[in-house]
Amino acid sequence: MAADPRPHPHATAEEVEAAYADPKLANVLYHDWEADTYDEKWSISYDERCITYATDRFRAAAGDAGPYGHALELGCGTGFFLLNLMQGGVVDRGSVTDLSPGMVEVATRNAASLGLPVDGRVADAERIPYDDDTFDLVVGHAVLHHIPDVPAALREVLRVLKPGGRFVFAGDPTNIGNFYARRLGRLTWWLTTNVTKLGPLSSWRRPQAELDESSRAAALEAVVDLHTFDPGELERYARRAGAVDVRAVTDELSAALFGWPVRTFEAAVPRDKLGFGWAMFAYRTWQRLSWVDEHVLSRVLPKEIFYNVSVTGRKPV
Repeated sequence: MAADPRPHPHATAEEVEAAYADPKLANVLYHDWEADTYDEKWSISYDERCITYATDRFRAAAGDAGPYGHALELGCGTGFFLLNLMQGGVVDRGSVTDLSPGMVEVATRNAASLGLPVDGRVADAERIPYDDDTFDLVVGHAVLHHIPDVPAALREVLRVLKPGGRFVFAGDPTNIGNFYARRLGRLTWWLTTNVTKLGPLSSWRRPQAELDESSRAAALEAVVDLHTFDPGELERYARRAGAVDVRAVTDELSAALFGWPVRTFEAAVPRDKLGFGWAMFAYRTWQRLSWVDEHVLSRVLPKEIFYNVSVTGRKPV
């Protein structure tokens, strides 16, 4: 078997230009560039906070919490979903794949630091490099919207699952949720970067080189974010791939309306300006709003207007 490619975190201008016509190359360049700082950018951790988040999202979609023997995380990023599910007792042993060598490297490094049994491969989600009937569970978080051919990827997921095995994909954007979240993010970025040009607030402005780098990343993000989803559409994709017991659920409305401006603001100001107190305020507020979304708003509002959609199903026995 050929060795996996190495991470490539510093793309040339020519490579970035080519990526605009090649979403898979864009995903590699963008995520290799982000790999070492991705956990910090998205406030990802491997402690009780994110263990609870991951297991709650899994249980809300799957209806159970395992345990499952061997699980694959598709488009693993830094391993956030799988590693926290393993720590939460949902999964015993793991494998990770991602199109980005940088992300696979960070995910396996994170697993090693946590003492978790995880192996990794650089791989295309449309051609998963494992044999038929290998895994008890396949998971992914915020990955389907990066995959050019989602139906092909779901067929591959069903192929590598054991009969009766389950898949859970969580955290992808809905059509309506993406509409309001992106606009809130752009407005917050414009306001923050312009207000901090004023003299009294200039110490709150990130150095121009960092802002330029963030802008370049945002430009590529427009290339790597390929899809938004209607929950019913995802269910149809899964059934056509051959899955049974399929269902889609959604979460986050008020939490997303709060969270997107907060994350954008955090990206636009110097990191040393926001301390532990801010982090706890942001997390606790998001947590309370998530409770309102789950226990109040989800009972009276259509699921299509929530930000995140998760889909689950099984391979027929």
